[in-house]
Amino acid sequence: MDCLFCKIVNGEIPNKTVYEDDRVLAFYDIDPKAPVHVLVIPKVHLSGAAAVTVDTAADVAHIFEVIPQIAKSLDLTDFRVVTNNGPDAGQTVGHLHFHILGGRVLGEMG
Repeated sequence: MDCLFCKIVNGEIPNKTVYEDDRVLAFYDIDPKAPVHVLVIPKVHLSGAAAVTVDTAADVAHIFEVIPQIAKSLDLTDFRVVTNNGPDAGQTVGHLHFHILGGRVLGEMG
């Protein structure tokens, strides 16, 4: 598979890991949009939010279980969680991922 994030999960591409367990990997974004910008991905390949099924929903739920732990480890009390689905929405890597953004006042999304 030619998926950048799958290669990161498989250890083929280095990253700055923030959190890892058997289902999830979280690492710093290489092009941060905020002082703290971490990506949280399922280790199983899903192309995006539209690819989530009843069989993979538990993996996504687990991501949302660990996001507060990850945010706390980064000293974030206020943070934003965002995902994009498809290129027109800004998804640049075809593997489901969630952005944790914080470290400054982010304001409203417009």
